[in-house]
Amino acid sequence: MNVTLSPRALMSLLVNGPKAMDVLTTALELGLLDALEPGPATLGDLATRFGVRPLRLYKFLDCLESLGCLVRDEPGDDIGTATYRAVPGLRAAVVAVVGPDAQERDRDRYPWRLLHGRLAESLRGEVSLTDDDFAWPPRTDEQTAAFERSMAVGLGPVVETFHRHAHQLWPGRRRFLDVGGGDGTLAVGVLADAPELTVDVYNLPAVEALVDETRARSGHGERLGFVGGDFLAEPLPTGYDVLSFVRVLHDWPTDVARRLVEKAYQALPPGGMLLICEEFRTPDRLAMQFFWSYFLIGVDSCVSRLRDVEFYTGLLTRTGFDKVEVLPGTWELVVGHKPESTPGD
Repeated sequence: MNVTLSPRALMSLLVNGPKAMDVLTTALELGLLDALEPGPATLGDLATRFGVRPLRLYKFLDCLESLGCLVRDEPGDDIGTATYRAVPGLRAAVVAVVGPDAQERDRDRYPWRLLHGRLAESLRGEVSLTDDDFAWPPRTDEQTAAFERSMAVGLGPVVETFHRHAHQLWPGRRRFLDVGGGDGTLAVGVLADAPELTVDVYNLPAVEALVDETRARSGHGERLGFVGGDFLAEPLPTGYDVLSFVRVLHDWPTDVARRLVEKAYQALPPGGMLLICEEFRTPDRLAMQFFWSYFLIGVDSCVSRLRDVEFYTGLLTRTGFDKVEVLPGTWELVVGHKPESTPGD
């Protein structure tokens, strides 16, 4: 179902947001979403199955329908015969938002309440988050580790896309450097798909202990390594035939993003491959980025700029990469290759 709400209807849902989350959480915990996902299911059958009162359930399902979560068919006056089915992917979406390991739960631990009710002052620069609240780049080992743990929570779409295209990405490749690769969560997924590959995470030295923990859990041993450094201050390490920027470039101004791609070009050998994966700008992703857009109003040092995918394909082409393509996935993957030879060789 693809329904565009009027501004007034959308405002109604927003002002009742806590109640909407209560409905979604209850639907998940009762098991209603498991029954509605395959659909269609009648109101009468659902009421019997879950031991609830039909009229009350009817109103509960109206709440879900108002959120765009259900398709309803009500053929007559007998509400017991009304049928419902969930929109595709509903249960997975609810789990991602209110489940025990939900990304939104992780985000809520950030001190966004320091800005709440003071946005006008923040927009004027009168209220800001301090380095003790949120420093960008992180200033201490503790801040760095906390940030990387938080970023690992949202890597599911990236892991899925890398897995989907493993057959295309990894044949013939031997060494992969994941630049700014967090705690190694993505590296573990890649190693499972590519037995001939070794992966090093390149990150600030404070992150090494997190990668050590990931390595111990993964069972991949020395195939998962760590290289400490600062990609803003240093050239990127050489000796790798694949480099990646995953959820890295959008945090930096355009001139910094351009410089990092140029560093990758310089570090790669002829025929080397660069991968870029992040939340390229779409209406859905902008909505899912709402927390960071709101929170970072109070932080001038972090750009957090969702860019169109064409920004990156153009940047790679101008830098000298060829065979630039966009691979589909939950999040798309931009791929570029350093030419086997360059003019003048």
